[in-house]
Amino acid sequence: MTQQTGSNVGSAQLLSELRAILPEQAIIHEAEALRPYECDGLSAYRQVPLLVLLPEQAEQVVQIMRLCHRLNVPVVARGAATGLSGGALPLKDGVLLSLARFNRILEMDPVSRSARVQPGVRNLAISEAAAPLGLYYAPDPSSQIACTIGGNVAENSGGVHCLKYGLTVHNILQLKIVTADGELLTIGSQCLDAPGYDLLALLTGSEGMLGIVVEVTVKLLPIPQRAQVMLAAFDEVEKAANAVGEIIAAGIIPAGLEMMDGLALRAAEDFVHAGYPRDAAAILLCEVDGTNEEVSAAAMRVNQLLRTQGAVMVRTAQDEAERIRFWKGRKTAFPAVGRIAPDYYCMDGTVPRKRLADVLTSISRLSTEYGLPVANVFHAGDGNLHPLILYDANRPGELKCAEDLGAEILELCVRVGGSITGEHGVGHEKLHQMCVQFNKEELAQFRALKAAFDPLGLLNPGKAIPQPRHCSEYKTLGQDTLTAPGDRREYRA
Repeated sequence: MTQQTGSNVGSAQLLSELRAILPEQAIIHEAEALRPYECDGLSAYRQVPLLVLLPEQAEQVVQIMRLCHRLNVPVVARGAATGLSGGALPLKDGVLLSLARFNRILEMDPVSRSARVQPGVRNLAISEAAAPLGLYYAPDPSSQIACTIGGNVAENSGGVHCLKYGLTVHNILQLKIVTADGELLTIGSQCLDAPGYDLLALLTGSEGMLGIVVEVTVKLLPIPQRAQVMLAAFDEVEKAANAVGEIIAAGIIPAGLEMMDGLALRAAEDFVHAGYPRDAAAILLCEVDGTNEEVSAAAMRVNQLLRTQGAVMVRTAQDEAERIRFWKGRKTAFPAVGRIAPDYYCMDGTVPRKRLADVLTSISRLSTEYGLPVANVFHAGDGNLHPLILYDANRPGELKCAEDLGAEILELCVRVGGSITGEHGVGHEKLHQMCVQFNKEELAQFRALKAAFDPLGLLNPGKAIPQPRHCSEYKTLGQDTLTAPGDRREYRA
């Protein structure tokens, strides 16, 4: 893997000037101490950084960015490194700026139903702190026990309840960021709206390429009076997929609507004993919440719809403990699948709900053609797929084969009217697929927007927005046009 940066400064000079900004224990520069920072959750790609910095105050971040801007040193921001697209992959001649020590909840405001937090605060910690006030933070990625709010902003994360309550962008009010040249800016406001351009939406999901987040104001919601989850088992994956569209078409917006195929659900059941039927081809988890009356009416209607759509079994959680157990199986599906294969490659594409069944059928066919099993676990309600491609990196060529299969799945998503990412971001992983999703004029606009915030290209360079050479390289492999659904392009090495 090659990374190109604009750094031309000696590490000794950089280290010397950084010691005037940070205490010695906040600067990591020894080879062995740098090794834990070489990758994020996509561990197939690794690079040891030049330096790792651990600031604790926004003013330190300001000074760091001013120094790096003056010396032309690239900077990659990092939170908990749970990301799955290589978005926090370091640079060998750049600084890795860890925000792990920005881990304080600054204010809980029950009147405005908001909280001011630092970017290193864990997602779940916000809801835990808000619970005594009868409030919670709605977005709940599966990694919420570990992932941080700053990383959630960078990737515009969702979670199992994003269908009803939205993504990160729908649940934040204000950001404080440090720009590439070291200016501290406030984006958005404490109110529900702010004048001017919607830069808050622009920054959310920008993958650390436009600014370094040092504070986030999030919205808090009242904890629902009641939440009830139903588990439905199907003897065919296509029936489960079709049931998703029927629930939404009936005017019901569940709090969560998740799907797991047989391979994924059996791995989860063996891992946490959630109570899933191991002989099912697929299961749906459908949760409704609200007042007692709303939940009772919606649960009865959903139960009827699931059975009409071919569910061979529908079970309602009998108490809060069983409800939590049902969701625990879904939220631990990724590590559970990790127990049945030496390695897996997690994809992240989005498709229209009406095409779910077609896409899952195509993924099954591609899995057979490539000779690699695929476990499907995903946010069915909004069509956000997470196919997990199982492989063994110790076998020559299998990682490349998994990458090629993943590329075909992402391009399949584009062909049916979807996207190459739902919440994991583009990062380093999907640069080539950006060349499929967007044309050269659109990509040029992305580069112009990046340049408006970061003219020197120092913030997370080489991520998210491909340079023309990336697209040219990909086209030499036959990836220059989209074909009709069902057609495959042969480009494997």
